[in-house]
Amino acid sequence: MALSRIWSAFIIVAIVVATIKCFFFGQSDIFNWMVIGKASDPANPLKLDGIIETCWVSVELCLKLIGILALFIGLMSIAEKAGGIRLLSRIVGPFFSKLFPDIPKGHPSMGHMIMNFSANLLGLDNAATPFGLKAMESLQELNPSKDTASNAQIMFLCLHAAGLNLIPVSVIAIRASQNASNPTDIFIPCLIVTFVGTMAAMLIVSFKQKIKLLQPVVIVWILSLSFIIALLVLYITSLNADGIKSFSGILSNGLILLVFLLIILGALYKKIDVFDAFVEGAKNGFETAVKIIPYLVGMLVAISMLRTSGTFDVIIGGIKDFFSFLGADTRFVEGLPTALIRPLSGGAARGMMVSTMETYGPDSFASRLSGIFQGASDTTFYVVAVYFGSVSIKNTRYAIGAMLLADLVGVCTAIGLAYLFFG
Repeated sequence: MALSRIWSAFIIVAIVVATIKCFFFGQSDIFNWMVIGKASDPANPLKLDGIIETCWVSVELCLKLIGILALFIGLMSIAEKAGGIRLLSRIVGPFFSKLFPDIPKGHPSMGHMIMNFSANLLGLDNAATPFGLKAMESLQELNPSKDTASNAQIMFLCLHAAGLNLIPVSVIAIRASQNASNPTDIFIPCLIVTFVGTMAAMLIVSFKQKIKLLQPVVIVWILSLSFIIALLVLYITSLNADGIKSFSGILSNGLILLVFLLIILGALYKKIDVFDAFVEGAKNGFETAVKIIPYLVGMLVAISMLRTSGTFDVIIGGIKDFFSFLGADTRFVEGLPTALIRPLSGGAARGMMVSTMETYGPDSFASRLSGIFQGASDTTFYVVAVYFGSVSIKNTRYAIGAMLLADLVGVCTAIGLAYLFFG
């Protein structure tokens, strides 16, 4: 119900704002650009895709997902039959059993979730999505009300959407391409923001679900993760931009290949029919990709309407005027568009970050803050549409509210750290 209201509000607000601009501000072409506009059209002043083009983009995105989902879910099928997922579940079980008390001990969903979090941690979006969809499918098997999000599904998605990420490689690469004097200077702020956002998501959902976090197992796991992150920060700070890029490629892509190798070797050891197991899982990946098309089209079209109507410009202008009236420093407002669009569209937020760099310079306060925003969270509404849509969840309960609250904590932390590091 919450998603339905938010989706409706997006469309209504976008049309109202566009109508006002058309009849009161003389922007007579705005309806045309909202419906049939193309970002590639030189005559398009908005440089944004309209409704029709967004529908095509949504379907193309799902088509591209088919191959990725087929590959990774196929490999997950092999790992399940070989017992690898059960082994992973037993390893993380002591910690996850506290965060997910409704999940039986040793359930495969534990392994699926840790694979998703691991891929997310390494910035492997293509790998994280299939693992996450498989986790949602496993959790749905335990869900007594199939059209309503369970406590475990909400906890999983809120932690996933917080976007804990070790190295924001894409942000560093873009900053380097824009000739920033130190492309990696946003690394530590990004890492801190994602960690704070993840902890905030955990606390928010735990409070709502009455989960006690002050338990030895939970504290030991969190402290251990903090220690590992601290060691990584110390090592990364000794590298230059090229070194970070090289290290990230070896760490992330090397681990993916290692996982592939371990799955195949484990399956051969267990005498599993490897290829048949892969094909069985790959078929499921194809079905999942097709299933999420309606959810993705609906969400991306609503987001497109918000963008092309100029609603974001109105919001940013209002925020800047408000803080100017209070006499506060308004430099952070110039980086806010990335933060506002990030929960809606990762690609749009990336474009906004680049636009901020081109407008204010790659070494400006706004550009650095924009980079922190881009590297420090996931696309909340995309996650909701795709993950809940994959298991036909209609009632998301408080999931969206919890995710947006965690996003807000991340945004406030990012602004504070930007002033601390660059202000």
